[in-house]
Amino acid sequence: MPHTSHYITCEGREIHYTQWGAQHAETVIAWHGLARTGRDMDDIAEHLSQRYRVICPDTIGRGLSQWSPNPLREYCLDFYVKLAVSLVDQLDIEHFHWLGTSMGGAIGTVAAATHLRGRIRRLVLNDNGPELAEAALQRIRSYAGSPAAFERVSELEAYFRTIYQPYGWLSDEQWRRLTETSTRRLPDGRVTPHYDPAMVMQFTHHDNDYLRWSEWDSLALPVLCLRGEHSDLLLRETTEAMRQRGPRAVVVEIAGCGHAPALNTQGQFELVERFFRGE
Repeated sequence: MPHTSHYITCEGREIHYTQWGAQHAETVIAWHGLARTGRDMDDIAEHLSQRYRVICPDTIGRGLSQWSPNPLREYCLDFYVKLAVSLVDQLDIEHFHWLGTSMGGAIGTVAAATHLRGRIRRLVLNDNGPELAEAALQRIRSYAGSPAAFERVSELEAYFRTIYQPYGWLSDEQWRRLTETSTRRLPDGRVTPHYDPAMVMQFTHHDNDYLRWSEWDSLALPVLCLRGEHSDLLLRETTEAMRQRGPRAVVVEIAGCGHAPALNTQGQFELVERFFRGE
């Protein structure tokens, strides 16, 4: 079944989400990465929708969701968690699984440790953990607030193919969809990634927002961590600690990927699906 598109007001902000498999009772919340949109989850959501209802939000300031009028306060994990709580409450979803790429994984970790404790049954972190490499965070700070802009969509696609090469293999069709679902046009007619550049305030005004060992150590639910083999953001020493501390995650390295696996291959589908099934 194709997805449907919806809008909902959470914490006073309009949030867009897509829904797959609406006929199913068991639900997966699939949350995208930092400068991306919920449409990144299309492939795995379509696969999971054979068994699950899958909800894929656009974070505030990304995609079709409202940009924050108060970016200093709202572009941070604590507010993103509040949005997630409002979303699942309004949709009457009491218990669910969580699949999060990068930032989406961090939101799931904090939510599972705080306001959604006991409601998230299983947590999948796609190249995310309770500590991220400082060098990679510095790189994010350097570019996130000044997104590139191009005269043509084809030029933006070429840019995406370069900067997101660590995602691993994507078909030409998938690269085109990634581009078209994360493009906005500027007043001067150029095209740029579809996010609010002010979201970089998370890194400039919320020190250590992604340092979350205290939340990690408090978790008591099953966790699967998918680490890109060549990830510079989630280091092996961090995943080794994740195996030993807190919920003692199952860690699987995804060959041929960096940050972060695109969740678009049969092998990745099966890893996630088996984990959600408890296998």
